[in-house]
Amino acid sequence: MHRHHDDEVHEHDRGLSHDLPVLARRRMIRLMAGASLVPLVACTSENDTSAASSSSSSPAAASGGSSSSAECATIPDETAGPYPGDGSNGVNVLKKSGVVRSDITKSFGDSAGGTAEGVPLTVTLTVVDAASGCGTPKKGAAVYLWHCDREGRYSLYSEGVTDENYLRGVQETDDKGQVTFTSIFPGCYAGRWPHIHFEVYGSLADATAATSITNTSQLAFPKDACDTVYATDGYDQSVTNLAELSLETDGIFSDGYDQQLATMKGSAADGFTATLTVPV
Repeated sequence: MHRHHDDEVHEHDRGLSHDLPVLARRRMIRLMAGASLVPLVACTSENDTSAASSSSSSPAAASGGSSSSAECATIPDETAGPYPGDGSNGVNVLKKSGVVRSDITKSFGDSAGGTAEGVPLTVTLTVVDAASGCGTPKKGAAVYLWHCDREGRYSLYSEGVTDENYLRGVQETDDKGQVTFTSIFPGCYAGRWPHIHFEVYGSLADATAATSITNTSQLAFPKDACDTVYATDGYDQSVTNLAELSLETDGIFSDGYDQQLATMKGSAADGFTATLTVPV
């Protein structure tokens, strides 16, 4: 697996150039879905984008039930961006006591102790075995998840929050292959569609040792959910930034986002839930 990071950490508000992978990285499965040449990573066709985006985070999949053909493809490998906090680009939060947690809204340890404000968001990822047809949950794996705050800043890196480590955390998958994080809806910064980064590890021990990453990808948010959230207080700049973007023009999701588009429920007043199935 290839992971790409910028050689240096630059100013965050330069946006898109920071979050683009260095090399073309989408698997040939998107060109050959359904063909017999790729039996190990694809079961049937992924041509129906709308059907795939719905089924990739369906209730049946989230509960470890039967999966659709689209889920038989491994989650697309994406850049971790310049702000991973996993030791590959400077600071390493994974080796700090307290990083294993479900509520990631607050900083922990010897950090400044700030809290990320915004519309409440609960994220549930279901990690499944792609080689088995995505019907087998990956119990005992681990997920490291991180994203920007309401202002589009990444803790540990961005000006004003370098002493914070909020909106970062690790969870071990349960019997259903699931991890759940309590967070806030991320803002939209210049040049990137609203998203969440995550890395999958074979075990919790691997994650907290920051070694042996198996998959790196990103979750995308549907536009209607973004529009609803960004109409609330504190997300003013996100309205402007989102108006200049689309999933089809985003540098990461433009070549296909059917497996990465979250299924959303909820409201701005009560908070949203985002679910996604992650075949590995």
